[in-house]
Amino acid sequence: MKKCVIVYNPQSGKLKKKQTLQTFYDILRNHGYETEIKYTARKKDATEIVKKLEDVDLVISAGGDGTLNEVITGNLARKKRLVLANLPMGTTNDVGNMYGYTKNNYIKNLELLLDGTKKTIDVCFINETPFVYVACLGDYIDMAYSTPRSLKEKYGKIAYVLYGLKQLGNKIHSYDIKYKIDGKSYEGTYSFFFITNASRVAGFNDVYYDIKLDDNKFEVAFCHVKNKAELMRIFFLVNNMDLKDVPGIVYHQTDNLEIEFLTPPKVSWCIDGEEYKSSKKKFSFRIDRDTKMMLPKENIVKLFEKKD
Repeated sequence: MKKCVIVYNPQSGKLKKKQTLQTFYDILRNHGYETEIKYTARKKDATEIVKKLEDVDLVISAGGDGTLNEVITGNLARKKRLVLANLPMGTTNDVGNMYGYTKNNYIKNLELLLDGTKKTIDVCFINETPFVYVACLGDYIDMAYSTPRSLKEKYGKIAYVLYGLKQLGNKIHSYDIKYKIDGKSYEGTYSFFFITNASRVAGFNDVYYDIKLDDNKFEVAFCHVKNKAELMRIFFLVNNMDLKDVPGIVYHQTDNLEIEFLTPPKVSWCIDGEEYKSSKKKFSFRIDRDTKMMLPKENIVKLFEKKD
């Protein structure tokens, strides 16, 4: 039989019932897989687990977007990379939603990925740290990783709103930067920075209307807002139109980006929903094109250019 390893984050996931786990084993066996579940206990565990795996036919990340990031990070560190899949179990599940999974029906989602298609996806890097779908910086963005887990377990996505309301009195900072894309140099003052390879970010669907996950490109969006009224206006427009068409958004599509802050940012970057701390002023972004994922067939035509 083929071999499958499920890297399961019990903090993100909600597999409380032994019956559900047994159903997982049964479904995978019916698809020809002998399965082992490896549990994570702390941050970076998933990365270390995948690094140390013997050759297996499939590795399933069972958790949130952060768990998927750790699994992909571990895979990128291997000499021989493995085929991965995402079984979304987090609060927001931006990546899982984009891939075409159902909401919280884990058994159905497992069947979708096993009946899916193997695709090669682009993985982005910020200063040699991988991210799957988003690296962003600005005020309020820490909601993704600072919202207490107890709130998320009790209220789901609404927890982020509740936590964000506490920050409404905070000042919106802006940053003077120089940046280079495709050999051309620019400069400006911006409050928010989004480098993405996704059609869904922070619960917003169709942030971009035409995203391809295998085009060797990522999307860059910068904006400068002076107050909370302008910020709310941007949120409204992003919810109703393609981000690159929103007035006040500076947009680029590229495979390379260098940003230099004149002074170090006052807040951390957020990558795939987790905090990325750095005291550096310079950040470079690039793409790796050698990660294979099993994906549901639902959005394949929409998200990919190639028919591999």
